[in-house]
Amino acid sequence: MTATPTATTTKPTIIAWLKPSCGWSNGVRAVLRKYDLPFEDRDIINNPAVREEMIIKSGQMLSPCVEINGRMLADVSGEEVERWMLANGVVSENSRTPDAPINQPCAHEMPGATAPSPLAFRR
Repeated sequence: MTATPTATTTKPTIIAWLKPSCGWSNGVRAVLRKYDLPFEDRDIINNPAVREEMIIKSGQMLSPCVEINGRMLADVSGEEVERWMLANGVVSENSRTPDAPINQPCAHEMPGATAPSPLAFRR
């Protein structure tokens, strides 16, 4: 008799379109590390072809986007990725604490962050 694969015995195929340094992207990475899941980290900032691929596959321009076993989760936080994986049996609940906040924007998008200086044009 062949054993049926479970969330704990098989690892999903995961591709994540992420920014190198961003609260949302770091949250996705933290959730995937929490569950010891291998994933392909595709840099959408330093590789325009990868960003274009993300836009085509997800149908929108916002990141992070995560594809798990062929299912695209577009513009998600780490918290949303974790919730989806638990609800769909990709992972089982564990008590580990993520090593980064899983639902936090990029630093420049945080409340109270100072806005970039406006452009000054010379005449």
